[in-house]
Amino acid sequence: MTEPPELTIAVARTMQALRADRGWSLDQLAARSGVSKGVLVALEQGRSNPNLATLARIGDAFGVPVTRLVDVSGEPTVHISATGSGRVLWRGPNGGTGTILDATDPPWAVELWHWTLQPGETFGGDAHAAATREMIWVEQGTLTLTVAGERHEVRAGQCARFPGGRPHRYANDTDAAVKLTMVVLVPPPT
Repeated sequence: MTEPPELTIAVARTMQALRADRGWSLDQLAARSGVSKGVLVALEQGRSNPNLATLARIGDAFGVPVTRLVDVSGEPTVHISATGSGRVLWRGPNGGTGTILDATDPPWAVELWHWTLQPGETFGGDAHAAATREMIWVEQGTLTLTVAGERHEVRAGQCARFPGGRPHRYANDTDAAVKLTMVVLVPPPT
């Protein structure tokens, strides 16, 4: 007997993990994806290669891209990011930065950020999806956090958490740099 192809093994492993993470039965996945239970069983047992349409329907049901279902990297249970792997996604006019350090997978993905706001810099303003949650820890300086029009001063050593589904803005109204760590809880798609 020959071994199943690497792609078949990856799909089986990923489907099992995603279904277990959500606590879904095969019947529930079948109902959400429109893929028959028989096909799902064969896929999870590594006895079948799915076509792209089937992968797309399963990915949509889980809220993940098809690339996640066919990932053959065999990612370990513990993921340690490489030093310097963060990406600067925001640059302030005075040299501040917003760097995403890493993120977990959906559903309920969590993003980990490090921010530096130079004097006079602000970011944010719009609300995120309704169930989004944010939490910050100020490492240095005093941050002005405005949520739904209400201003709050968050000083070094303090944390603030709030519903990210409300309009919010971060500002440095002082003469010294503000450094903070941010965690954003991203809800699954509705």
